[in-house]
Amino acid sequence: MSTPTKTNSKSQQSNGTSPNVVWFEIPADNIERARTFYGKLFGWKIDRFPGPTAKPYWLIDTGADDASRNGGMLKRQFPDHTITNYVAVPSVDKAAAKVEKLGGRISMPKTAVPQMGYFVICNDTENNQFALWEVDDGAR
Repeated sequence: MSTPTKTNSKSQQSNGTSPNVVWFEIPADNIERARTFYGKLFGWKIDRFPGPTAKPYWLIDTGADDASRNGGMLKRQFPDHTITNYVAVPSVDKAAAKVEKLGGRISMPKTAVPQMGYFVICNDTENNQFALWEVDDGAR
């Protein structure tokens, strides 16, 4: 019996960052209704973010040991706003350029989350929304 070997993706081999989903956001028309639904369905704890934010934001604690399996909830920003998965990348600038080169589009440019990192909201070639996330403690 042979031992399986773990292979790294090309991007992980070149920069050390694995392109994994690290966060999700759920938009809601009625925050209280959505909190009740997901809380009762999955047992998630959903509480208002304690710090300052540009817009009201709620943190979703899924109960997982790994904090990256948690997410956030916010008021729906536009009619087609859907659940958004955030994918870790070493550079949102480089990854956003690659999105466009491959036929996707940028729907929200690079935005700082102070002292945490940067994100870019994108749409793929099928118009599915996703986000790129770059960790940077110096983000402003």
